[in-house]
Amino acid sequence: MPAKKINVDGQEWSVTPSGYITQYDQDEFGLFFTRGTGATREVRVTRYSPQGSRSREQSFAELSDERLVSLFAQSQPSFTSPEAGYTR
Repeated sequence: MPAKKINVDGQEWSVTPSGYITQYDQDEFGLFFTRGTGATREVRVTRYSPQGSRSREQSFAELSDERLVSLFAQSQPSFTSPEAGYTR
């Protein structure tokens, strides 16, 4: 699935579905917000509940840039999230 690009405070972020499955498989989906590469790469993670379509691909395609920016504001750093490899 192609990534979407959004601009947050003058910085471009790439947005992709995380692919991580939670116990709420049909009700919420994860998103990765990524910018930079290599050692300077920054990843943030959030979950959202789609309205309408239940397909991950379709619900992601339906997200507007404004909604993605809103979800970015709710995101957390990747080191706090199991989607990005956090373990206890």
